[in-house]
Amino acid sequence: MNDFVHSLPSIIDHIVQSIPLFKPEIALIGAFLLSVLATLFLDKVWKHSSYAISLGGLLASFLYLCGQLDNSVAGFFDMLRIDNFSVYARMLIVFALLMVCIFVQQHFKEKPDRKRLGEVYGTLLTAGIGLHLLTITSNWLMAFIAIETVSISSYILVGYFSENKKQSEAAMKYVLFGSTSAAVTLYGLSLVYGFTGNLDFVSMQHIQGLAAAPTVICTIAILFVFTGIGFKLGFVPFHLWTPDVYEGAPTPITAFLSTVPKIGAIILFSRLTQAWLPTLFYFSEVTFFFLVVVAIVTMLVGNLIALRQLNIKRLMAYSSIGHTGFLLMAIMVLSTDNQEILLFYLAAYTLMTLAAFAFIDSIESATGIVDLPAYAGLGKKFPLLFTCFTFAGISLVGLPPTAGFIGKLLVFTSVFEVYQTYRDVAHLLLLIVGALTSVISLFYYFKIPLFAFLRKSNEEPMYKIGFSLVLVLGVVMSVLLVVLGLFPGLLLGFLR
Repeated sequence: MNDFVHSLPSIIDHIVQSIPLFKPEIALIGAFLLSVLATLFLDKVWKHSSYAISLGGLLASFLYLCGQLDNSVAGFFDMLRIDNFSVYARMLIVFALLMVCIFVQQHFKEKPDRKRLGEVYGTLLTAGIGLHLLTITSNWLMAFIAIETVSISSYILVGYFSENKKQSEAAMKYVLFGSTSAAVTLYGLSLVYGFTGNLDFVSMQHIQGLAAAPTVICTIAILFVFTGIGFKLGFVPFHLWTPDVYEGAPTPITAFLSTVPKIGAIILFSRLTQAWLPTLFYFSEVTFFFLVVVAIVTMLVGNLIALRQLNIKRLMAYSSIGHTGFLLMAIMVLSTDNQEILLFYLAAYTLMTLAAFAFIDSIESATGIVDLPAYAGLGKKFPLLFTCFTFAGISLVGLPPTAGFIGKLLVFTSVFEVYQTYRDVAHLLLLIVGALTSVISLFYYFKIPLFAFLRKSNEEPMYKIGFSLVLVLGVVMSVLLVVLGLFPGLLLGFLR
């Protein structure tokens, strides 16, 4: 007790010195608190006050992130690690959250029975705080708290808009599946802490503790821990909630679920693999084998089941699962020398997925259509929308001249270089399956222009789709995909 009392001033000094590292997250926390107050009081006077505060908080967080570039430091007793990798990832998260907030506001502004949206903006900001923590921590306890922050926020976003039995069932399935995954993860973490006495997965004490632990029990503990990350990423076999939740949630919330949580989870997983895979101990082999199997199965399952989908949101759900497998393949060859490859692919994936959902939302809001066969003949009536939608699909496939093509080319090149160096069959299998599933994806993404431009409707479409802000943003993101496909150095040079 006396030792603690004597060390208390130094502990407080360290915490105070670490606070400036937390400025981007403090901006989000401040915006969250202000949005709650605005929802209670100001929204009665100006109904967009909580929306404006949320956008302001996100922009402030982005500006603070710009100030953290080229400044690698650690704080809060090494629980938080700031480097360019985390800064770029958080910039991408803030950008995606900004787009989702706009999507939400535009989606519900014309609905006469709309619910109060202030709670939604506050929940999105809370999810953003959790995702920021995921990208800057190597501490298992902090990571678990961050995962649960994102998970609970996602449960609220999905359940808040439930209006029928199907949507309520999807929300309940999401909560039950997530709660079970969290319990399994926490049990695995308790075992890992018992073996190591340390929760920092990049520290030598942690790695030595895992190496000295009983092989079978340690392997089970590691697999339990991966359950929580797998739930957030939605890779097989933790993907069962994805299609129903994506279909049942409002389209802006689906856009959030398919992009933003994946960024934080992938960055956490990449830090873990960078710390564990280079070691010569058995747990690195367990991690490598787990990643290879899950990446291959996830790519196959996601893309093959997507072939049979006619509901556009379910199609995008399985597409998201397939891309998760590809992202797992990308982090297996990640090193400190090529982090810009993963960041480029994450940026491209975010742009093309948000663009696709912007068009889906525009079509759904104007016509109520969410099934692909009902798109028949709409391409000639709305050529700009469906042309840009097609470009988003082309980018998701990975065809030139789009950013998706450059991203997949960079990942394939990295995996092939590793295969040439080590001649490992696992990397060759990843290359083959990645290329094969990219070809498979061509058949379901091209259903969009197939129905829109090449199929005729029995009746003349009477729908009107005006130039909403969501549609404009979708067009801008589609143009960016082409620009980054033609000039990838614009983004790669910045990320380097």
